[in-house]
Amino acid sequence: MVRTGRRLAVDVGQARIGLAISDFHGILASPLFTLQRKEDLSASIAELLEFANVEGPVIEIYVGLPTNLKGISTPSTLDAVSFAEAIAASTEIPVLLIDERFSTSLANSQLKEIGKSQKSARSTIDQMAAVAILEYALSIERSSGENPGISTADWRASNE
Repeated sequence: MVRTGRRLAVDVGQARIGLAISDFHGILASPLFTLQRKEDLSASIAELLEFANVEGPVIEIYVGLPTNLKGISTPSTLDAVSFAEAIAASTEIPVLLIDERFSTSLANSQLKEIGKSQKSARSTIDQMAAVAILEYALSIERSSGENPGISTADWRASNE
């Protein structure tokens, strides 16, 4: 059983941040917006949080946790964790990390299927990657009945 309430998924990149949102019932994940990442982290977080509640309150924020295919941390992993920590410090909404190893490649495959090139659809890829993160989180909750993801504190404790 999936809890009711909207969830926001975040695909953190060096240049862009893809956002996706679920419906209130936690059934559908839809692309929301692509933000240009700002040099000032707090400005990016403030803009992201404006979108978080644009369609009603959000009960959780899922940030994609990029690792390599063996599950090993990369510089992008540390960037995403730091970004998630900054979000968590700026809101009362719980922030959880979700494995996103295949979200961008899945988004690229979907674009190829509909005949779009990666270059012409950069912002779309970021949103589609966020949708894949959100769909994965919702599927975990549906199949296990448990909340998906891991807190940044638990991730740091197991990786440092």
